[in-house]
Amino acid sequence: MTDCIFCKIIRGELGAEFVHQDEDIVAFRDIQPQAPTHVLVVSRKHIPTIMDCELPENMELLNKMLAVCRMIAKREMIHEKGFRLVINTGVEGGQLVKHLHIHLLGGREMGWPPG
Repeated sequence: MTDCIFCKIIRGELGAEFVHQDEDIVAFRDIQPQAPTHVLVVSRKHIPTIMDCELPENMELLNKMLAVCRMIAKREMIHEKGFRLVINTGVEGGQLVKHLHIHLLGGREMGWPPG
């Protein structure tokens, strides 16, 4: 999907502060952070939503995305006090970019309910 903002970031067409890159996953800081640590963890493969993860290879990517979240949480030193992972799905779920991504939020206490 050529016009997807995350695909453009992955291809280097738009700038981002990357905190992780490998052959399958990239992670970069959110430009409108909602917490002191707010990182978006994104698969290089364009998968629109978590509902599109029925293929085994997409589930493997999702599992790898979660492992990257754990690694970044440790590196950002938020793993001991706690952090939040969010996957918004669809319009009512608040998904603004139709490219599967995980929000990693930490560095402050998270309220509940989330919104």
